[in-house]
Amino acid sequence: MKKTEKNTQAYTINTADVEGDGSFACPKCGTSISPDDETEDNYKIISTEIVNDELTELVLACNKCSCTIRLIGFQTDANT
Repeated sequence: MKKTEKNTQAYTINTADVEGDGSFACPKCGTSISPDDETEDNYKIISTEIVNDELTELVLACNKCSCTIRLIGFQTDANT
């Protein structure tokens, strides 16, 4: 496990468990994080992982509390 700056805590969220429009609250501070927010006011994309041209993981940082959020479980049309 990699150390993160300033001992920030990392959280993992399975996107398959997120209901509605895909928005969720930051697990640490409750800031609303929405996939429709392209401004990066509430979060910043740290990294993406793509396998076979499909997104498999997205790592974000909450701009309010600086925690790291790892999003997994992306579903593709091929899986439905």
